[in-house]
Amino acid sequence: MDKRAQSLIGKFIRKLRTERRYSPRTLDAYQRDLQKLARFCEQAGIKNWGMLEQTHIRRYVAGRHRQGLSSKTLQRELSACRSFFAWLLKNGQLEYNPAIDVRAPKAARKLPETLDADQAMQLLDTDQADLLLVRDHAILELLYSSGLRLSELAALNVTDLDMQESMVDVIGGKGGKDRRLPVGRKAQAALKRWLHRRNELAPAEKAAPAESALFLNSRGTRMGARNIQLRVKDWARRQGLDKNLHPHMLRHSFASHMLESSHDLRAVQELLGHEDIATTQIYTHLDFQHLAEVYDKAHPRARKKKS
Repeated sequence: MDKRAQSLIGKFIRKLRTERRYSPRTLDAYQRDLQKLARFCEQAGIKNWGMLEQTHIRRYVAGRHRQGLSSKTLQRELSACRSFFAWLLKNGQLEYNPAIDVRAPKAARKLPETLDADQAMQLLDTDQADLLLVRDHAILELLYSSGLRLSELAALNVTDLDMQESMVDVIGGKGGKDRRLPVGRKAQAALKRWLHRRNELAPAEKAAPAESALFLNSRGTRMGARNIQLRVKDWARRQGLDKNLHPHMLRHSFASHMLESSHDLRAVQELLGHEDIATTQIYTHLDFQHLAEVYDKAHPRARKKKS
């Protein structure tokens, strides 16, 4: 690019420093990002900013993406470009902002980590007699049985359980959405054991108000989310499971195993309380993986020839 075009970057950075009081770190990032774009323009034969078109910006972003830059980094670089072009537009150097409708590629969504069926059995098959472990077993069984969020489980009251109908009522879930969920046979058994002994942790003082929480801590009050997280982690260690287990992994496992068995995405969406089915679709990765394996083994044009 010509010297005048290069000098405009310096003027823009000075404006950000003096008028907008940007931090030195932010200014350095803007300077680097705009210099990279300027080098791209030189290689493309673009001599001044007025020659830039949206197709150039798209090509620049695509090239950076191929170099391995993350979506987050590309979003930052585009933000710097948009701000610079908006300033050039305001000062009559451009007729329009060529980056205004250009978006960075979406970040690849990280697949949730789950337990397989054997790991779930290893985790939950137990016959503990210790009071706190009886409680913890009921917590894990309910998390895996009904796909509850950690906050939903911590908020449960005894009255939210309907043992006769084998259901649990989640009141005011995420987004204020109530839902009624089935409780599996194993979870029911674990909950009955816990409810039979729950009063052993209830407040001893007669004057103390009755605690409504389903799950109590050693002081006889409602268990907090952090306490539940730690107990779940400790339980996995006790059961010899080589996983950094957390409550949401049990929710992920519930969803994946339900979808594998039922193939009913809408039903799983309702059970999880997802507003958008796109959120639930992340769990279909296991189905597709299974289908690919079946296809490779069964389809005449897919089977590998024996050497």
